[in-house]
Amino acid sequence: MNNFHMKYTSFAAITLIVISVSFCCFAYRPQPAAAPGTGGLKDYYKNYFPIGVAVSARALRTDEAGLLISQFNSLTPENAMKMSVIHPREQWYNWKDADSIAAFARRNGMKLRGHTLVWHRQAPEWIFKDASGQQVSKEVLLQRLKDHITTVVKRYKGVVYAWDVANEVISDQRDEMYRNSPWYQICGEEFIEKAFQWAHEADPEALLFYNDYNEINPVKRKKIMQLLTGLIAKGVPVHGIGLQGHWAINEPSKEQLEKTFEDFLTLNLKLQVTELDISVYAKEHEMRERQPGDSAFAFTAAREQRQIEQFRMCFDVFRKYSNALTGVTFWNISDRYSWLDNFPVRGRKDYPLLFDKDLQPKKAFWSVVRF
Repeated sequence: MNNFHMKYTSFAAITLIVISVSFCCFAYRPQPAAAPGTGGLKDYYKNYFPIGVAVSARALRTDEAGLLISQFNSLTPENAMKMSVIHPREQWYNWKDADSIAAFARRNGMKLRGHTLVWHRQAPEWIFKDASGQQVSKEVLLQRLKDHITTVVKRYKGVVYAWDVANEVISDQRDEMYRNSPWYQICGEEFIEKAFQWAHEADPEALLFYNDYNEINPVKRKKIMQLLTGLIAKGVPVHGIGLQGHWAINEPSKEQLEKTFEDFLTLNLKLQVTELDISVYAKEHEMRERQPGDSAFAFTAAREQRQIEQFRMCFDVFRKYSNALTGVTFWNISDRYSWLDNFPVRGRKDYPLLFDKDLQPKKAFWSVVRF
């Protein structure tokens, strides 16, 4: 064999090896979050409404950050702006995580929703107590609320475009209007309108939302509408309604969801779905323990199919009402983590989102974007 043939043979062998290795690498490379050229959720819905997601500051430092940038164009801090986190002591604010999320949103050209200014949960104990541990007066509590709202909203003025001002103040009890929270016990309903007033004074350009769950229930929806009608009549600066959208494979029906939109549209306020997830388990309203060997808790093919159909139906309705619907936000990024894990059933894993634990699109993803 002459030198030419030896060199040619060596080159061919090396080329074959490179091609083989490349093929193997290609064959086992994880697929991207969406097929090449199709874009993310935000791209499919660019002519309808922004697509948001609730995040932690920690998630921005993981592989989830890439998914956020490719799929979404709006962020909501899951916990970082809640009162007990951002204002744990009277004279001290913890800005670290909220600032981190705000900076990420600015860097990547994403909208930022603020969540939430007043809520009965995740409120620090100090806000309701005086130095001796006794309950504060209405005047003291309202002043503390004003100071909190003014400080937080002014810090993110021009960055946060919309705030969930009052969260879940309507009672779940059929014959009770307002939730019997410490806010209501001390201040009555006045704290609600004051919260909107002070938020508007701190940032006149921000959109201000009332946010609540179980909005598909006609009894609760009627009470939410009664609250908002009263606020509007008083000239309180409320601009929108946040429908949380914590739903399941068995609810809402298309008729329920369309009726919900139709009712709220009569108020002439902006609508947003603010905390969307669809549990793969039929809706439950009482927590119970998972029993050993309980086979009822699994992401079965049947549950997957029902979730696909439910997501498809919901987004069909969202597009139908897109003239009034100004945003849809998922509550958490992927099935890797959901607030529904262990709730309402302890020890149970849920799969309520469009991306799996490996950040890959589930079949439900395609039911949402192929229309």
